[in-house]
Parts: sequence; structure tokens; C-alpha cells
Amino acid sequence: MSLGASFRCHCRRNGATVALVADLNTALRAARIRMRMSQDDLARAIRAAGTRAGRPNDCSKRLVQRWEAGTIAAPRPAYARALEAVTGLPIEALGFGVVVPDGHGGHDVEPTDTTMQPPTAPTPRPAPQGTLTGVWLSRYEYFSSSRGASFVGQHHVVILQHGDRLTVRSLPESAASVLTMDLTVEGNVLTGTWTEHTAKDGHYRGARYYGAIQMLAEPTGRRITGKWVGFGKEMDVNTGPWELTFLDASTARATLDRYNTQPESAG
Repeated sequence: MSLGASFRCHCRRNGATVALVADLNTALRAARIRMRMSQDDLARAIRAAGTRAGRPNDCSKRLVQRWEAGTIAAPRPAYARALEAVTGLPIEALGFGVVVPDGHGGHDVEPTDTTMQPPTAPTPRPAPQGTLTGVWLSRYEYFSSSRGASFVGQHHVVILQHGDRLTVRSLPESAASVLTMDLTVEGNVLTGTWTEHTAKDGHYRGARYYGAIQMLAEPTGRRITGKWVGFGKEMDVNTGPWELTFLDASTARATLDRYNTQPESAG
């Protein structure tokens, strides 16, 4: 099914038959399938993300179905933030348009009557001034006891900032492993956790590693440096440097596609 797939339905309005056309949200469906989630799984993950952020929501399988069917044009901010946290993608890259502030409209925003007002393509949202939202290069160093040498791990990641909370997710084709970080910002100090799922056919055979991280953002907002801490296979505590370097403030689909590739090798 093409990205521009749509369906047409008819309803009665003031005695007249009106045709409504909704574009299927294939971007959201593709993101869900890529995460190997059912619609129920995604709904549960969104509820959990809302609870963690202190903004509980009542997302259901039915709501996910309506999003994917295109019958809801834009989610409310609480749902948008939870969707971004779960998928690691900006709301525009998930096939939605402009998010309507809470208190405007009903449960979520329904499509407009396309016979009276032609639909317009969503405008990519630039990163708000003063935030860390955008595409970054993640680079960390670690020692492999099984190989007796030090290595560098690199990913292109998307950072999404909502208030003092940051979600960091690697772009899928930027490395064989999947990297996530959940951070809290206080001034120029970033504190939180990291998780990495290694490739099943790689040296670590699909192992999951996780730990804590603390970093400092430079005044320019273009470089963040710090250290990670985590557990090794022998239950020893390991640590090493971690650096994030700013690449692009845009989170538009074209930008993410451009960086969805492996970074250049470290020198």
C-alpha cells in the first residue's frame, strides 16, 4: 500500500451526503511493525510512557486503530509526547499533522471535511529555540574483556526534548545495535539511563546492556560530554566516556532519512 493511500466514507450532514477522505497513516503503522508491536502492545507502551512522564493517558487499541486509519489527524499533546517517547521519532515523522493544544476539540482531532477544505501536507516542525531536539552523533568508548581491546560505538540518534525530559533513540540503519537513552535536564546537567540491544548476529549475540549516564552540555548546545556506567558479563562495574555532537536541528522525515546511515568510522 502506498504512502498516500486513502479511504473514502460518506456521512449525512444537514440532510446532504458529504464525502470524507482520510489518508491512511502508513508511517505510524510502519513504526509499530518495525518495533514488532501489535496495536495492543503500542497502546500499553503509550500508557506506560504517559505514567512515567507524570501525564497518564487512556490510550487503547481502538485509539491506535483510529490513528492508523487516518480518522484522527493529530493526537493531543499528551499522546504526542508519549508516542515520541515510545517510538523515538518526532510526531511529524509518524504521519501526523500539527498537534492541537489540550482543551481544543474532543478526544483527538478528526479530519476536516475535505470536500469543503482540501487537506494540506503537514509542515515540518523546527526544533524550538533553546532545546536539544534534533539529530546528533552519539559516540562512546568501551573495553571488551573477551577481545582484550577498546572499541568505539557510534550511532546517529534523534533527541526529543519536552520540558526537562529528553528521549534519545538511534536511527535504525545507523548501527547494528539499537540504542536508547532517557534523560532529565537540570541546567546544563543531563542525568539518566541508557540501554543497548546488540545485534543477534554480532559479537555479543543479541545481549542487552544497560546502565546510568551523566553528562554536561556545553553553553553552545552543540556538544554534550560525560561518562556511562554499566555492568559487564562478570558482574563487574565498567565505565567510559560518552559524547553527543549536534548535527541538525530538523526532525523532518527527509532529515531523518539522510542520517539513517552508519556514521563515518572513528579515526
